[in-house]
Amino acid sequence: MAGGSAIRGSRVGAGPMGEQDHGVHAERIAVAYWDALGNETIRYYAASLPAEEIPDTIDSPTSGLPAGRDKNSPPELAKNEPYKTHLAYVKERRTPEEAQQILDDALHQLRVRRGTAKG
Repeated sequence: MAGGSAIRGSRVGAGPMGEQDHGVHAERIAVAYWDALGNETIRYYAASLPAEEIPDTIDSPTSGLPAGRDKNSPPELAKNEPYKTHLAYVKERRTPEEAQQILDDALHQLRVRRGTAKG
């Protein structure tokens, strides 16, 4: 029988399991965020990151609600605006009189193309 390793799959000279002895870990800071349901989420950022680049709010992965850094007053859920149709946007830009004039012009052009326009 050929000689082999006592533990199959291990390398010769393999060190202890895990990554704790390998490489240098970057310094980081932990920032806690809370949502309106009281769920806490910890996010880690590089210690060298300027404070103004750390977000004040995030989306909570637990609830999907906005989460802020102040545990006692978490951010409120913004009011969802309903989906607007193209017509709704047009109505915001035009007065009823402008809309009627545009409709009349379009109908007149259609009647001219069809040959049914009145004098």
